[in-house]
Amino acid sequence: MPNEQEGDVRALVLEIAKALVDEPDLVTVEAVDGPESTILELRVAQRDLGKVIGKQGRTARSLRTIIGAASMKLHKRHTLEIIEDGLPGGPAA
Repeated sequence: MPNEQEGDVRALVLEIAKALVDEPDLVTVEAVDGPESTILELRVAQRDLGKVIGKQGRTARSLRTIIGAASMKLHKRHTLEIIEDGLPGGPAA
């Protein structure tokens, strides 16, 4: 179970991603906790995938930079993975 600070990083990614996409209701961020790091799995609607990745991956790289800065404060590594489910409507159930 993620602690409150890790939830804050998850909420940060969720809010930024919602601001970038056309279908914010379909954005989900799931925290998968590991012993040394937490993987944040970002899922968006298929047609919004390009918006969170950006040209040449710039937006995704920027998101990872922000997560890295927040992780430094928490002394726990966070990794962002953008999951492509392949569903036209959005994330898998």
